[in-house]
Amino acid sequence: MLRVLLGANLLALAAALVASEELVDWLPRYFAWAMWVQPLLFFNLAVLAAVAPLLRRLSFAVATVVMLALAAGSAALWQDFWRFMAYADGDAGHVARSALLAAALAGALLFYFVLRARAFPPALAEARLQALTARIRPHFLFNSLNAVLSLIRSEPRRAETALEELAELMRALLRDARELRPLADEIALCRQYLDLEKLRLGERLRVEWDVAAVPADLRVPPLMLQPLVENAVYHGIEPLAVPGTLRIRFSRHGDELAIELFNPLLGGSTGGGEHHSGSRMALANIRERLALHYDLEARLDAGEHVAADGTREYRVRIVLPCRQ
Repeated sequence: MLRVLLGANLLALAAALVASEELVDWLPRYFAWAMWVQPLLFFNLAVLAAVAPLLRRLSFAVATVVMLALAAGSAALWQDFWRFMAYADGDAGHVARSALLAAALAGALLFYFVLRARAFPPALAEARLQALTARIRPHFLFNSLNAVLSLIRSEPRRAETALEELAELMRALLRDARELRPLADEIALCRQYLDLEKLRLGERLRVEWDVAAVPADLRVPPLMLQPLVENAVYHGIEPLAVPGTLRIRFSRHGDELAIELFNPLLGGSTGGGEHHSGSRMALANIRERLALHYDLEARLDAGEHVAADGTREYRVRIVLPCRQ
């Protein structure tokens, strides 16, 4: 819907520029046209959403004709209504021209969506998902093994338990990256990983969970949270000379689920010396996988955040649609 609205308005903006004799008339002409275009766009989007199940049963050619006819018919009726209310002048020719322009606009947008679908076929998206997930797995295994190796000589029994947990984690990692999994499983994976890190960091790592708002049946992309948790531990907790707290919070707002991760930000008396700042590979990786799964319906933001007590933190925030 966003692409339809933006595309139609950009075409109207370009048409207004072409039709204006003076540059100063460009925007006023566009705003005058927008008063006609916007209600028509919202009406067509609402009708298409209502008849979407029917359109899916039709062939592509027939569905295209139906959509073009809807655009032309609604434009003709809208133009005739404006003429009836004395807000516009003209005869039947103006009505026919409005219908043809609306059909041409709908056809141009549909052509764009066809080209976009061919540029991003499902097979290509699935291959890209597999490749992106494969980049995460070796990094995860390397850090987990380091946590176990630190215990082998000093605490062999705990190291044995950690290896068993690592085996369970690797079994989860070998699942198909193209399939969504329950959010509860992703949270359990993060808890297991943090248990491994606690073996290495001890009391330096503190974790606070707020999972009251987690939908039990919501499915999410695999390895969406664990790389972010791993980053928070490596860049936020490990460099500190004092214990640090990693906070993971879930909150639901209407049809959206927000997932936030907070970790201490280096600086002041808590700093533990120089530490590698990271390449942001995990953030870019997860952002791209969210786009492949959800398109524009999900987003990921990251940056400095100031807590209520004035503490500087680094926050990563993911917003997902709450739908199956």
